[in-house]
Amino acid sequence: MQPWQGGDMDRYHEIYERSLRDPEGFWGEAAQALEWHKPWEQVLDRTTKPVPRWFVGGEFNTCHNALDRHVAAGRGDQDALIWDSPVTESKRRYTYAQLRDEVARFAGVLRGLGVEKGDRVLIYMPMVPEATIAMLASARLGTIHSVVFGGFAARELATRIEDAEPKVIVSASCGIEPNRIVEYKPLLDEAIASVSHKPEHCVILQRPRRPASMIDGRDVDWAQATATAEPADCVPVAATDPLYILYTSGTTGQPKGVVRDNGGHAVAMLWSMHNIYDVRAGDLFWAASDVGWVVGHSYIVYGPLLAGCTTVMYEGKPVGTPDPGAFWRVISEYGVKVLFTAPTAFRAIKKEDPEGEYLAQYDLSCMRALFLAGERCDPDTLGWAQEKLGKPVIDHWWQTETGWAIAANPLGIEVLPVKPGSPSVPMPGYDVRILDEQGEELPAGEMGNIVIRLPLPPSCLPTLWRNDQRFIESYLARYPGFYLTGDAGYRDEDGYLWIMSRTDDVINVAGHRLSTGAMEEVLASHPDVAECAVIGVADALKGQLPLGLVVLKAGAQKAGEVLCAELVALVRERIGPVAAFKQVAVVARLPKTRSGKILRGTMAKIADGAEWRMPATIDDPAILDEITEALRGLGYAGSGE
Repeated sequence: MQPWQGGDMDRYHEIYERSLRDPEGFWGEAAQALEWHKPWEQVLDRTTKPVPRWFVGGEFNTCHNALDRHVAAGRGDQDALIWDSPVTESKRRYTYAQLRDEVARFAGVLRGLGVEKGDRVLIYMPMVPEATIAMLASARLGTIHSVVFGGFAARELATRIEDAEPKVIVSASCGIEPNRIVEYKPLLDEAIASVSHKPEHCVILQRPRRPASMIDGRDVDWAQATATAEPADCVPVAATDPLYILYTSGTTGQPKGVVRDNGGHAVAMLWSMHNIYDVRAGDLFWAASDVGWVVGHSYIVYGPLLAGCTTVMYEGKPVGTPDPGAFWRVISEYGVKVLFTAPTAFRAIKKEDPEGEYLAQYDLSCMRALFLAGERCDPDTLGWAQEKLGKPVIDHWWQTETGWAIAANPLGIEVLPVKPGSPSVPMPGYDVRILDEQGEELPAGEMGNIVIRLPLPPSCLPTLWRNDQRFIESYLARYPGFYLTGDAGYRDEDGYLWIMSRTDDVINVAGHRLSTGAMEEVLASHPDVAECAVIGVADALKGQLPLGLVVLKAGAQKAGEVLCAELVALVRERIGPVAAFKQVAVVARLPKTRSGKILRGTMAKIADGAEWRMPATIDDPAILDEITEALRGLGYAGSGE
């Protein structure tokens, strides 16, 4: 039997059922593996609103537990962070002692700029060690960081500055892509110019490839500031105080600030490293993601360091830096035990090297398993990875809102049978149910809304930043007593979950959740556009791509090709290249219900060639024929035969 075919699930069931029956005992025991400045008064306070809270009354510092605790325990000389940057041909290593000292010094820089416990620090950085240092330095001071992915345009950055109101912004002069340099500083300056809340200071890391001009009085040079800074000690905060805010796309186009607490987050991170990924102190763990996304927060920075692992930070791509063997080179060179990345990365590698010729050039005997998440992993990609690697390939499912896996195959507990297309079974603390529209639980095999019964386990968001009401409306109001995941799917007869689609209009482009509503706002701002819709269409490489359909205003004179090029450029400018927005069709009208709702879901099914039914509430069925023809013009909706 192959090692990933799994066992009888007895050990998993025992642990999972205990976590639901006795959450206080289960998570209270898990929390004892960390160091607390002050013990909690209650493991779980079920009376708090809008949701129950974990480790109430406890005081904690996440940075202390990620760095200082390991140095004190004798791991100071072990590598904590390895930075590998093929785009700059650079490599750097930090031991736990070195990383602690760098973090303490940068925390001193922030403190010298007036940053105190509870303030916000916004981080807009490429994949460089200084991004990790800035995150941990913020945690060290008891401040709240908000990392914004460097691929976002000035407008997206501005909305996050306005909402988080940071006292200081930490950024870099540029990001470096395989074929271009992205200047961050002009984007940052443009964003700050457009918002009412102005940061007091910006700390800028000058990268030699493209140094940035500085604004006197506001901008501070990273290297100069750290050279003279006094190191800062860890500041204890309440376990329920925020560690960070991470913005995720909302269906309105206005981002939602997911709040992560300090205590519960650290407990769940450490538990997941041991029990899901099966790694321990001293192991090498590599999450090939970006610190701008939740995977980067959880599994480049906090999870591995809390567990005493060595974490790898990679500034490069799965292909093209320099070839499809890039990932295999990193794994072999450093002795990576577990790789965690998105299915998109493996689809790209598979496309460039279908026979695995580059993989065969490297010794991957150090590697224990591959974990995939970020979007649904198609069975073909999972099968290819299994065949080429000869190791367990684990699809798992989670969200920015949860911070760690809702469903997974827990290698540290026992290896369960792999079912391609399923992320396996719910993890401890997640009481997952499938409900119909009326809130009734559905039997095995029937698709419905995936929800989680309260209380959510540690690390899951307790609210949205300064917006309890939106949190309640977005996640709790639909089914009282349950958290609405926004995903649709079913549970099979073995208890495995199958995640089939999003139930809102957020699409998943290469693991990046992007709001179609935000793209529609951009398209609608063009003077020739009367109305528009953006749908997600299936893509073999990226999972989904956005496709725009626009109705022109009467009298619009521009040729279709010119207009479409302008619209693509507009989305790229305002949302950023990360949106991968490249396809637009001009149509005479959009299909709507009689109440005026645009039928995006139906159009997406037509585009993908999937089975669909005529909506009962459609205003004019003939419009769908027109849409089908427009989609065929872009190469979608089948051949028409």
